[in-house]
Amino acid sequence: MLLASVMYALSCSAAAAPRSITELEPLATIKLGKTADWVLITADSVWVGSTGPFAVNRIDPKTNLRVARVRLPGEACAGLTAGSGHLWVPMCTSPPTLAKVNLKTSQLSATFAVGPAAAEGGIAYGADSVWMVVNGQGDLARLDPGNGTVLATFHTPPGSYNPKFKDGTIWISHAEGADLTGLDALTGKVTTTVATGPGPRFLATGAGAIWTLNQGDGTVTRADVRTKNTVTIALGTPGHGGDIAFDANRVWTTMPKVPLSLIDADTNTVLCQWIGPGGDSLGIGHGALWLTDYQSGSVSRISLKSAMRNCTDSRQAPKGP
Repeated sequence: MLLASVMYALSCSAAAAPRSITELEPLATIKLGKTADWVLITADSVWVGSTGPFAVNRIDPKTNLRVARVRLPGEACAGLTAGSGHLWVPMCTSPPTLAKVNLKTSQLSATFAVGPAAAEGGIAYGADSVWMVVNGQGDLARLDPGNGTVLATFHTPPGSYNPKFKDGTIWISHAEGADLTGLDALTGKVTTTVATGPGPRFLATGAGAIWTLNQGDGTVTRADVRTKNTVTIALGTPGHGGDIAFDANRVWTTMPKVPLSLIDADTNTVLCQWIGPGGDSLGIGHGALWLTDYQSGSVSRISLKSAMRNCTDSRQAPKGP
C-alpha cells in the first residue's frame, strides 16, 4: 500500500464572490415528483431519481421532456450508474435492495436482495461488474450484472460508502474519515491511500485526478492518480448532500443553498459560485448542466456555454471606482 508522501493544502477561502443562481436562467425545468435526487447522463437520455412516487425518470435531452417514469419499490437513495445495457439503482428499502432498469425499454428488469450500506452512498460499474458498499464495515461487493450475485467482497475502511471506477481501479471515499482508498479491481488489493479533507463523500474523475467533495469542511480535494499528491480547495459549503462532476477541465459542485460552484482544474481555484434555492445533485451532458432542486422535486437544464459566459463576464467586469 502506498501512502501519499506529499500533501499540498490550499487553505484559502473561496476566491469568487457569491452570485445569485437566478442569473442562470434554465433552458427548461422539469417537475418530477415530491423530491428529485441523483442524476445520470447517458448517450441519449438524462435519468433522475425522485420520490412521490418512488421512481427514476427518463428525460429526452432533444425535447427536454420526461419520456418515461419507472416506478420503484423503494427510494433511490445511493446514486445511479449504467452498464451492461441497464441502469442500476440502489434503494433504501428494508432490507436494502438494488433495482435493474433496462435502458432501452425503460422497464424494471429485476430487483436484487443486495443493497447500499447507507443513504448518500454510491454505486459504480466497471470491469463487467457492478460495485457497491453493502455495510458499515466497508465491505465492497462485486456483483454479477446478470443475476445480481456477489462475485467477491473486498474490504475498505469502515465508514466508506462511495465507489468510483477508473482505469481498473476502484476508488472509495472514506466518509467517516479523511482519506481516499484505491483498490485493484481484479485482486481487491489496496494499492493506494491518500489524505483528503474531512468527510469525503462524492467523487469525480478528470485531469489525471480523483476529486472528492468533502462534507466535513466544505472543501474539494484533488488527488493526482500518478503522484498521489493532493490539493484541497476551500468552497465554504460543508454539510450533507451535494454532488460533484468534471467536464472540459472544470469541476462543478452543488450543495443545498449553494447550487453551483465552479473550479478551474488548471489553477485549482474557484472561478464562480452561485447561491440561492435549489441544488443537491447534478450531471453534465448534452451541452448542459442538469441540476436538481431537491425540495421542489425538479431538475433544470442550464446551458454550459451560458454558465461559462456568465462566469467569465462577471470576472472581467469593472470593480468600481
